[in-house]
Amino acid sequence: MASVSSPLSSPQLRRIIVAYTVNRLGTWVGTIALSLAVFDHTHSALAVAATLVAAQVLPAFAVPALVAKVEASPRGRELSGLYFFEAAATSALAVLLWHFWLPVVLLLVALDGTAALAASALLRTEAARAGRDQLALSSHPSAETAEQRERDAHAGERSATAAINVAFSATFVLGPVAGGAIAAGAGAPAALFLDAATFLICGALLVDLHPQVEEAAGVSVRARLAAAWKHINGVPALRALLLTQAAALVFFESAAPIEVAYAKATLHAGDGGYGLLVTVWGVGAVVGGIVFARSPTRPLGTMISAGTLAVGLAYIGFAAAPSLALACAAALIGGVGNGVQWAPLVSAVQLLTPQLLQGRVMGAVESIGALCPAIGLSLGGALVALSSPRTAFLAVGAGAALTTIAFVRVPLVETPSSTAAFQDDDEMAARDADAPIRPNTTVSETSLP
Repeated sequence: MASVSSPLSSPQLRRIIVAYTVNRLGTWVGTIALSLAVFDHTHSALAVAATLVAAQVLPAFAVPALVAKVEASPRGRELSGLYFFEAAATSALAVLLWHFWLPVVLLLVALDGTAALAASALLRTEAARAGRDQLALSSHPSAETAEQRERDAHAGERSATAAINVAFSATFVLGPVAGGAIAAGAGAPAALFLDAATFLICGALLVDLHPQVEEAAGVSVRARLAAAWKHINGVPALRALLLTQAAALVFFESAAPIEVAYAKATLHAGDGGYGLLVTVWGVGAVVGGIVFARSPTRPLGTMISAGTLAVGLAYIGFAAAPSLALACAAALIGGVGNGVQWAPLVSAVQLLTPQLLQGRVMGAVESIGALCPAIGLSLGGALVALSSPRTAFLAVGAGAALTTIAFVRVPLVETPSSTAAFQDDDEMAARDADAPIRPNTTVSETSLP
């Protein structure tokens, strides 16, 4: 199998990673600054929550269709266009902070969030394609079987995903700190203009990246989406993987509203203790991302399950920890699990999806990642209100740990043939705009993200 570093020799992949990293840092700066500004203008935690919901939950329903629309465009420059649109929307938000009106803020945030999630799905797909193509160029068809070349191609996808994951984990640590400092020093509008600049940089770096998927002329967005849903419903492992990840994310994200009360009221560690817990978790996420990047042959299913279990055990550790030091030890374990869990999940989805459909299926993954946190935040808030921070952490930790059982049971077989059986069927469905798509009757479309 080709080495892990081989795909990173691709100039296109390196450019994608740089653009992604710059954009994620800017996004953190903008998110922190906007949240602080909304609270300063409204003095309402509910308004801040509404802003976060507008940025994630509402866009989650529109992202798959937008991804399908961008892929079908003959112009081929809509990915950069999405980033340029985000720059314009973010600049408008910065101006609006001088003439604050919450309904317009929520509208702009929802539009910006829709473009952001669609761009993320497409960029991850293009990163995987760049990694795959780079290893294909370095392979020797005369000396390898078709199956081995396909394995090498999937190794390229996995390496590209690992690199993106390390970049994300690093920005998770640096971004919030930078956002808070810039908003406090220069003001929220300046922070948002800086965020807009990162979108312009990202769009400029990716202006020649064309995420167009070749299909017959006249294929409608509806038919393209139907082909993706049919594939998800028709591949039991993929369907189970997405549904289990949705459940796991609900428990993962439930911790956010519990952490503040836990640090301040349970551990009596104050604001500094809360900040330390979050920082240690972020450091663990960076370590977890590196662990995945340096484990090119470790089974994806094993890493997903191990990462999920580590997060669950960390929350249970929070419930039992008598001191801040032990809570930080649990946070480090949880962060490593967090960093290990997401990247192999993305790689497994790519493994189970033919290239023709990867953008649309990744759109569904991004929708899951946006929708489930809202459910988790509500669950965590309710648990801590009805019980105590320790009890709430015990409940969500047990729930997260239990989803490990479901991940272990997912029939994830890492062979190139895992998508081959569905390739022709999906291509036919995508090429026939009027063909009726009959989903698997065991799972309705409404139960999918």
